[in-house]
Amino acid sequence: MGNGRSVTMQDIADRVGVSKALVSMIFRGVPGPSAETKERVFEVAAELDYRPNRTAALLSLRRTHLIGVMTNIRNPFHTEMVEHMVAAADTVGYEIVLGAVTSTHPESKVIETLLDFRCEAVVLLGPEAPAESLTQWAERVPVVSVGRRVTGAGVDVVRAGDSPGMSDVVDHLVDFGHRRIAHLTGGSGSIANDRLAGYRRAMRRHGLAEYERVVDGDFTENCAPSAVHELFGSPGSRPTAIVAANDLSAVGLLDALQRSGFAVPRDVSVTGYDDSTLARMAHIDLTTVSQRPEEQAVRAVRAAVERLDDNRAEAASTVLRPRLVVRATTGPVPATTDRVV
Repeated sequence: MGNGRSVTMQDIADRVGVSKALVSMIFRGVPGPSAETKERVFEVAAELDYRPNRTAALLSLRRTHLIGVMTNIRNPFHTEMVEHMVAAADTVGYEIVLGAVTSTHPESKVIETLLDFRCEAVVLLGPEAPAESLTQWAERVPVVSVGRRVTGAGVDVVRAGDSPGMSDVVDHLVDFGHRRIAHLTGGSGSIANDRLAGYRRAMRRHGLAEYERVVDGDFTENCAPSAVHELFGSPGSRPTAIVAANDLSAVGLLDALQRSGFAVPRDVSVTGYDDSTLARMAHIDLTTVSQRPEEQAVRAVRAAVERLDDNRAEAASTVLRPRLVVRATTGPVPATTDRVV
């Protein structure tokens, strides 16, 4: 317009010679205006470089078209999921608002923040909150839990099966001849417990229950040094392979093992879980499990939109089959070594 003022629908209406109400109908796709009038309105809008005031339009409809996503920003798998969710939401006319879980910003606070921003639905990536809390949140807005198995909470669930994923990892290592297969857990949360249970079931299915060895971890790289010391601190029954609960802790293991003088996979095989961007880096090249993040993201957004736009009332659950991705950190059973750390 030449004066620094934003172009409005009234400006377009004045230029075309119609009412502002008619211009609004055309932009909203309301039937009635002629094809010739529509064409002229869009031409003038382009000439004036019109940008609709989306916030005002949504407020007038009492809708925000915002989907809140709770995520752990230190988790590379969550980062990848968010990227896919933004793309998926964009295709159906929604925007993503992120809420970051940190040591000073717990899940409950993140949820309240997202609701303060008037998010119409909330997607929780790997939630650890009690089922009762999930139920309470789901009574306020539609809630989708991604990655965690939840029942009876009125929450939609989208996840990849942790038990089949861990089973594939153990099968792969057993095919290489491994028997002493240890597991570095992700802590005491639901997802970590499901992966631990999957590891144990697979070991027992192969008749390897006597070789089970579990070391407590926390889904981060920080737990790796103490885990390596616990597993390799004395000779005799050290493992020949370690199954980590996620990629981040697996990468921590690779670092701690290298610092202790062990070569992977010559001395010990290591696997992760998530197939995050970290696992695909050439100098890491981690054997891991893909949870099919893009499909999970699309289905999570779809679940939220079905609740909001299609009035679906019943909770739905989607379980995808994970996929083993074999790379350079696994190999045959190593020759015996007496190295102790």
